[in-house]
Amino acid sequence: MFSKSKINDPAPSKDADASKPAAPSAPAPQATAQAKPSEFKASAPKAKPPASLLSADLHVTGNMKTTGDIQVEGTVEGDIRAHLLTIGESATIKGEVIADDVVINGRIVGRVRGLKVRLTSTARVEGDIIHKTIAIESGAHFEGSVQRQDDPLNPGAKSSPVPKGNPAA
Repeated sequence: MFSKSKINDPAPSKDADASKPAAPSAPAPQATAQAKPSEFKASAPKAKPPASLLSADLHVTGNMKTTGDIQVEGTVEGDIRAHLLTIGESATIKGEVIADDVVINGRIVGRVRGLKVRLTSTARVEGDIIHKTIAIESGAHFEGSVQRQDDPLNPGAKSSPVPKGNPAA
């Protein structure tokens, strides 16, 4: 019913190669010719590249923009735009932060725009937060305003309308 897995077996001996039937080898070139594009995709899956890391001893002056992920442990004086932005506990950002996901463990002085914004217990934010969803852990320090928008990454977007009671006629 069960058979031994051959994953960990050493390479097959020449005797094992000789025992293989010869019939499947004839259509093999034709199959590989047709399957080459799909084999390439299967053998090279789209692996997510690791986040770019700005180390604690790094001080950057200027704006940064990427479609990838950034983890900041140092100091940045300028705006940052990324897919996922993680601000480390020792990091300080002075400028606007725009990302799909923002995880703040350190300090930001400036506006934060994100679809998902998370302030951990070690976060210190001095500025406005414009978000679609937000989470603020106990112990986080925050001075500023919080505004929910359906599209917080677009600076011209308006906040979602709040239905009011009976309008005055």
